[in-house]
Amino acid sequence: MKIIVCVKQVPDTTEIKIDPVKGTLMRDGVPSILNPDDANALEAALALKDEMKDVKIHVITMGPPQASYALRECLAMGADEAYLLSSRVFGGADTCATSTTIAEGIKKIGNYDLIFCGRQAIDGDTAQVGPQIAQRLELPIATYVQGIREIRDDSIVIDRQLEDGYEVLDVQRPCVLTAVKEFNVPRYMTVLGIENAYRKNITVWDENDLNLSAEDCGINASPTKVMKSFTPPPKSGGEMIEGSVSEMANTLVQKLKEKHFL
Repeated sequence: MKIIVCVKQVPDTTEIKIDPVKGTLMRDGVPSILNPDDANALEAALALKDEMKDVKIHVITMGPPQASYALRECLAMGADEAYLLSSRVFGGADTCATSTTIAEGIKKIGNYDLIFCGRQAIDGDTAQVGPQIAQRLELPIATYVQGIREIRDDSIVIDRQLEDGYEVLDVQRPCVLTAVKEFNVPRYMTVLGIENAYRKNITVWDENDLNLSAEDCGINASPTKVMKSFTPPPKSGGEMIEGSVSEMANTLVQKLKEKHFL
């Protein structure tokens, strides 16, 4: 079985700063990490590798050259091959252009049985790239996956998270699955894994390797236009309601109506 895991290197949200003039993320000097949901997706693939024979895990990402550090981390955790899609032409891509590029990279890898993605990236929170990859590859998709029940000959049975529980789906393979944090607890890298990770080569592809033109990727193929980015104001403190039980109840109902909760 060949499993492809899509990952992303993201800024550590504990160190996020917004440019007050441009309204964009300030990435200079901000430490980068492997996107947490992508780590859950990778762990799901690694768990299948632990349970089954002849499983190969390929990780793929799009980003600048330093994104290779996230791929090294994946290799140290147990992935077998790593692919970096990197070019100045890819810069400024929104989810639409990103999914186009990654889908072409997946096509070039080929012969996959399962594709894992994280639910969303913490630097964008769109949760759009996974479904868009599935659409471009014309594959079935299950989002918000929190567990795998069974691997069948031509399908996979999964638990899909809902607001008030979960549903069990039998999804035809090959397919795309997006993982949530409740899926598992990602394993740590081992010392031997880190050593082996730096002995492996990372395959780097640009737009020419993927047969993409400059108009098909990056900012040129991004319909999304960000008008303004800002930090939301902090929430105000709570309000104490005083009086008798009936008075407090009436006041609470009135305030809920004002907020259109009732």
